[in-house]
Amino acid sequence: MSENLKHTILRFAIVFVMIALLFVVVFIRIVVIQTAQREQWESLVDQRESNYKTIRAIRGNIFDCEGRLLASSVPQYSIHMDTRVEALHMNNGELFWSHVDSIAEGLSRIVGDQTKEEYRARMVNAYRSKSRKERNIRLSSKRISYTQLKEIKELPLIRRGVYKSGFYAEDLNLRVKPFNSLGSRTIGNIYAASGEAKSGLEMRYDSYLRGEDGMSVRQKIAGGWQNVPIREAENGCDVHTTFDANLMDICETALRKRLEHTKADWGCVVLMDVQTGEIKAMSNLDRGEDEQYYEVANHAVIRMEPGSTFKTISLMAALDDGKVDMEDTIRVYEKGWTYHGSKHTDAHPADTVYDIRQALAVSSNIALAKIVTEGYDGSAKKFVKKLKNMGLCDSVDYTIPGAKQALINVPNDTVTISKMAYGYSVELSPLQMLMFYNGIANDGKMMTPLMVKEIRKNGKLIEEFESSVVKSSMCSASTLKGIRECLHDVVWNDTLGTASVNPWGTRKAQSDLVAIAGKTGTAQILEKGYNNRRHRMSFVGYFPEEEPQYTCICVIHGPQWPYDAGMDCGSVVRHIAEKTMAYAGEYVIDDGQLVMKVRE
Repeated sequence: MSENLKHTILRFAIVFVMIALLFVVVFIRIVVIQTAQREQWESLVDQRESNYKTIRAIRGNIFDCEGRLLASSVPQYSIHMDTRVEALHMNNGELFWSHVDSIAEGLSRIVGDQTKEEYRARMVNAYRSKSRKERNIRLSSKRISYTQLKEIKELPLIRRGVYKSGFYAEDLNLRVKPFNSLGSRTIGNIYAASGEAKSGLEMRYDSYLRGEDGMSVRQKIAGGWQNVPIREAENGCDVHTTFDANLMDICETALRKRLEHTKADWGCVVLMDVQTGEIKAMSNLDRGEDEQYYEVANHAVIRMEPGSTFKTISLMAALDDGKVDMEDTIRVYEKGWTYHGSKHTDAHPADTVYDIRQALAVSSNIALAKIVTEGYDGSAKKFVKKLKNMGLCDSVDYTIPGAKQALINVPNDTVTISKMAYGYSVELSPLQMLMFYNGIANDGKMMTPLMVKEIRKNGKLIEEFESSVVKSSMCSASTLKGIRECLHDVVWNDTLGTASVNPWGTRKAQSDLVAIAGKTGTAQILEKGYNNRRHRMSFVGYFPEEEPQYTCICVIHGPQWPYDAGMDCGSVVRHIAEKTMAYAGEYVIDDGQLVMKVRE
């Protein structure tokens, strides 16, 4: 072996040994840090992190139109104890052991969720633990009020402060709704742990409501440690809605009562001011496993096949395009009518001839299918174009996150147009259907639904909102007059009207107190096909008929047999109309009693 090769091998060996030794030193250092020096380093990390503390901004309130609270933040607290505090371990833990029993007794008495023994065991276990994480504990999973916190801070040892007792509290602002379930899903919710908005108006206006958190730094001042703000928290703005808590209560009560009677899966009601487009109430109730009804989902903004309430829209299109006029008649058949191999039947079968008013009053599928297919020469493209010209598919801000625009597409087949005529193969939310009927009540002017009027901060106006006009004129004056006559007959034609009276003389949407006009709807629910005998019922109308002030829609999904849209949904709207007009001062109060004025 040459001399140069020996030197090269030697140098390589020396370098290798040095790298190996360095690796061993690094490994030993890592082991020491992770074991012997672990608490020391973690303490330094905690000390550094604890120098800065977030100052939580208070979330803004949500009010109804009369200034009543619909959602507000209430301060609550979680209580903790850090048993690593040095004072608790001095003189063999004299402070801790001499006060642990009195603290446990006090917490059990004030908070009330655990016994004295359970509180004592938690504190002792934490004090004796060798684990860093287990020595800093949350004393109770229950949140406490400010009054309870003040009382706890007067307990022995705890009143000496955090550096003697290790006791501290963390702010947890709880979001509360003073009116409980009223419009709960529409108002929305936030995640309790993070404070982030997750639904409804809380989510839509989160940027206004949440405010901006501040920051404080822990500094030693006058011999003690204090949290000194370096950036103050900026509390959130207040959202003032168009809702009226009293009308919300009226709507929910009427809906709940009918849902309990029909044992339906869910139902929703929306009440709208005709002139302004303001939504005065919105209620959504789902049946729970305990057979009670709760606000779970906002069905009012979810698209679905509307069924026969869409017939009014189809008829308006045909009338306005001159495809039919009010004097025309349509023949219907008891055994049904077939169009390109697809059979259409009526809920009230008859071999007869209807005029236009009668056809809508009795809600004839055959009549509307014939009007649309014959009027538009079977061309769905022409029909859909007219619907869009009426403003039905215009892009509208429906306020609630997740709400989608109406879905009315041109089908690829010939048959579908006949089914579209009476509300299948199209999708609209109850809120969109309400918007359309509100346009009928508002002399043909379709308004966007409005749920929020103002954003204010410390009483100062930040932003103001108004309903916009979707369509200044949905149709001609003559068409509108004809449609209103048809909607009148739906309620007031005792022979044919689907919302008039039942065979036993029981009134549906008819009222002696307030005149209502509107349209019923019954749609088969598409669940593994339509042959499941499950239905979704609806009624949408306006009142008082002569000078409309409000438009209201009620939808009830999956009622138990028997079902009747006029009786179930129509009666809900009737109850709402009567009580709404009473609330508006239309009826006389005599000796503290409500005296209803009989409609002339």
